[in-house]
Amino acid sequence: MTETKRILVIRLGALGDLVQCFDAFQAIRRRHPQAHVTLLTGPAFVGFGRAMPWFDEVWADPRGRSPLAYWRLRRQLRAGRFDTIYDLQNKPRTARYYWLMGPGRRPLWSGAAPGAAFPLPDLKGLHNHDRYRVQLEAAGVPDTGPANLDWLAGDLAGLAPEGPFVLLVPGCSPHLPHKRWPAERYAMLGRRLADRGLTPVVVGTEADRDAARAIVRDCPWAVDLVGRTSLGQLASLARRAEGAVGNDTGPIFLTAALGCPTLMIMSHHTDPARSAPWGPDAAWIKVLDLADLGVDAVETALRLRPKPDVAPDGEPDGANAPA
Repeated sequence: MTETKRILVIRLGALGDLVQCFDAFQAIRRRHPQAHVTLLTGPAFVGFGRAMPWFDEVWADPRGRSPLAYWRLRRQLRAGRFDTIYDLQNKPRTARYYWLMGPGRRPLWSGAAPGAAFPLPDLKGLHNHDRYRVQLEAAGVPDTGPANLDWLAGDLAGLAPEGPFVLLVPGCSPHLPHKRWPAERYAMLGRRLADRGLTPVVVGTEADRDAARAIVRDCPWAVDLVGRTSLGQLASLARRAEGAVGNDTGPIFLTAALGCPTLMIMSHHTDPARSAPWGPDAAWIKVLDLADLGVDAVETALRLRPKPDVAPDGEPDGANAPA
């Protein structure tokens, strides 16, 4: 079989959408180790895409819907001379890109576009992680297991607090306020964590500034890192944290993927069957209205690393250590 030369992977969306595709990205790269692989993603995540080890090039989706925007994108797509395109977005917008590739030769297409060489299989009822896996397997791309995320790291000098800490992620998309657990509840949870010897560390973007200020005001032991961390630094914090708790938002998907014990707080907006965080120690708690979710329930559901002197099986930590 002739090795495919040029590959395009389409995944737009927000941070959480990209994180949920990490395993799929790795599988595509390993299926085409010698190919030139391009990622088409949202403008805000071009830099993040370039840091990933699976792509040789990253393009920004123009997002425009005018005829001129589509004409420019068509010219770019045709100039790319792609042999295969994996559409992991699978929305009407990206299905239209298949039509834009014509007339004449079109690349092999995996996705929902009519006429695709690898049509989208039945994905009903599947979690997002499994949807990507099943789609790619139908296109001849085998699953390669959890993605290696060693590349995602940052310097924590001056950021990480002394001693054990827990990450609090009180933000989410500004246009979806119903996905936010109230900041005063995060502050109350932070005080309880501090009573247990755990420093609450608040992380997020500048859009979460008001929530962070409210938490720090009511929980003076909290460390405010909102707007101060890159995604690499957030990843390094997650590897050191005792746990993480937050709303349905990108950083929580990231902490879960990195193996940090993670609890996602969900409102009616989120379907856990499809969008629960994916990772070796991830959990979720859901109520229809987050105003009805008390701190006791969240504290009980919180995921934390086992204490150093007690292994997960209940044996002393050194009992199974190599000689």
